[in-house]
Amino acid sequence: MSKNRYAHKPETYTEPDDDNPSANFHFTDILNARLTRRQTVIGGLSATTAALFGSFSLSACGGSSSDNPATPATPPVTKAALNFSAVGHSLDDIVKVPAGYSVGVLYALGDPQQFGDASWSGNGAETGESYDRRAGDHHDGMHFFGLADDGTYAASRSDRGVLCVNHENITQAYLHAAGPTTVAGARPAAEVDKEVNCHGVSVLELKRATGNALQYVRASRLNRRLTAASRFAIEGPAAGSARMKTLYAADGAATRGTVNNCANGYTPWGTYLTCEENWAGYFKRAATDTARTDAKSLDRYGVKTGQSGNYGWSTPEGDLYRRWDTSSTAAVDGSADYRNIANTFGWVVEIDPFDPASTPVKRTALGRFGHEGCQPANPVEGQPLVFYMGDDSRNEYIYKFVSKAPWSAADKGRAAGATYLNEGTLYVAKFNADGTGSWVALSTSNPALASFASDADILIDTRLAADIVGATKMDRPEWTAVHPTNGEVYVTLTNGTSAVRPQSATDAANPRPGNVNGHIVRWREANSRADATQFQWDVYLFGSPSAEAPGYNLSALTDNNDFSSPDGLWFDSRGVLWIETDDGAYTSTTNCMLLAATPGQVGDGGAITAGGGTATFKGANPGEQNLRRFLVGPKECELTGIAMTPDNKTLMVNIQHPGEGGTASKLTSHWPDSQGNAASTARPRSATIFITKDDGGAIGI
Repeated sequence: MSKNRYAHKPETYTEPDDDNPSANFHFTDILNARLTRRQTVIGGLSATTAALFGSFSLSACGGSSSDNPATPATPPVTKAALNFSAVGHSLDDIVKVPAGYSVGVLYALGDPQQFGDASWSGNGAETGESYDRRAGDHHDGMHFFGLADDGTYAASRSDRGVLCVNHENITQAYLHAAGPTTVAGARPAAEVDKEVNCHGVSVLELKRATGNALQYVRASRLNRRLTAASRFAIEGPAAGSARMKTLYAADGAATRGTVNNCANGYTPWGTYLTCEENWAGYFKRAATDTARTDAKSLDRYGVKTGQSGNYGWSTPEGDLYRRWDTSSTAAVDGSADYRNIANTFGWVVEIDPFDPASTPVKRTALGRFGHEGCQPANPVEGQPLVFYMGDDSRNEYIYKFVSKAPWSAADKGRAAGATYLNEGTLYVAKFNADGTGSWVALSTSNPALASFASDADILIDTRLAADIVGATKMDRPEWTAVHPTNGEVYVTLTNGTSAVRPQSATDAANPRPGNVNGHIVRWREANSRADATQFQWDVYLFGSPSAEAPGYNLSALTDNNDFSSPDGLWFDSRGVLWIETDDGAYTSTTNCMLLAATPGQVGDGGAITAGGGTATFKGANPGEQNLRRFLVGPKECELTGIAMTPDNKTLMVNIQHPGEGGTASKLTSHWPDSQGNAASTARPRSATIFITKDDGGAIGI
């Protein structure tokens, strides 16, 4: 998720960064404590060796410890061999891919889904109403679902499918003819309507035209847009709660809109999961709105007193716009105003791609926070389903959800969503000093949460509950990905800042000042992940420019595989890990990028000492044989969203906000038009692209 990387970008959009005042341990504190403890306990080993191998190699050799519960070892993974020439750094205004590959633009901002709407004009002339049937902005997480001839889910089909694409945000300057305007303190309703409709999700039928190239099927009955103005049902433990009641839905079972849809997930029964991430900044809250019982909750989630709300959506007249104002009125009942509206955001939303008449559902059992993805573990017949999630802000937490119902592959469609996603247990992660970790239940069955009146309150205030049980603070937990073979889970920790990580505050987890280049953590659970409450973890990979000294470039990255600020993360069916970047620390050298990796497993690395003497540990150095750059994007973009056809022959990637630092009168990118026309003067726009191999083969290997 972009963090306003360009200083001259208009300050119309704000995101909460660290609203966690708890005294819980940070991940870095845990690692530092682990080093200190191991040095004391195992004096015969170096501190660094003991820190790494005390919880992996020793337990694997049959040793035991009361504070070191062993997790079953997994067999070594068989790595696929990467088979492409690495793409070099680039500052050009085009997408670059390896030799022997080609790029096509599939679906860009403003593209019409139906006939009757004109093609994108390139000058901001489209009406806000028409964006209810057009591609929205800031394409992000997405998933490809194979489509059978009878219109149902066909998991293995590649030549025909349905693509669900998130539209996280907007580049406001490019949507309107001359940029956004404000008149007498109020935004024009027509402009707000366009911006609202450019958020949300696209559902789109795809087919292969020739070879492995994709095109979308204009006027397909499956095509639809779900926006920040659409109706969404609310189900699960929090549905109907007094804290979910608004003027729009007095029964607390529905709301209007989904917003800031960043990463995503999917279900084994063929539905799409879109995740509401940095939603808190969209809401207005009056400076005087202090005397309310839920003030602590609002503050913890970043809905602060005195904030005006991103883009001024609450300023036009009418209920459609008033709903962006969370300020309470004199009325006692929340159904008389929109004081509770923020409680209806921050959820995982389930969408049925195969039923255009269906109402999407916000699944409250999965908790409320800044959701960054919702990836399923590999499903096992007869066992509960497991989903992993991150909360994208500094000092937030990692979660997993375990369904109450055991999985049956016979279940299909929306009814399955109610079966598996409305009942279950939400857990939050604690990383222990000995290299193990534990999942702590967030429910009224946990005595530590006796201060909550109900599970509904715990799920509405998931962050507060996680604070109480002592969850481990992490640095911007973003996308999660599950290895298709060994089931190990990976999560990107995108970056830190010099304010929270100066040289004097370096430690084992962040041995470099600022941690501006980020890293990736992974863990291994017991074979039955549904029952597993313990796990083992290590640091898979550290981002770094290749030119940095070995004490900083801890994974020994080269010009062909260095990267900064890992964000998007996804495993394909062959075990290739695709890593996308959202970077502000290396952009003087290269635009954001996509890399392909073939990782090993937890504990395959060794100990190392960073420059300055800070001890740390990590996974095995990948080398170029196991990590290399596959794609570099155009100017000022972020690489977001990854999907692939089941035959691995068509890769889809999103190019988000190219030229985000420009204005309507001063463009800083002309992509995608610049892809084939270096002299283009067109406005930039976000888009989904597809990549194919010229010989028709599989991508990457």
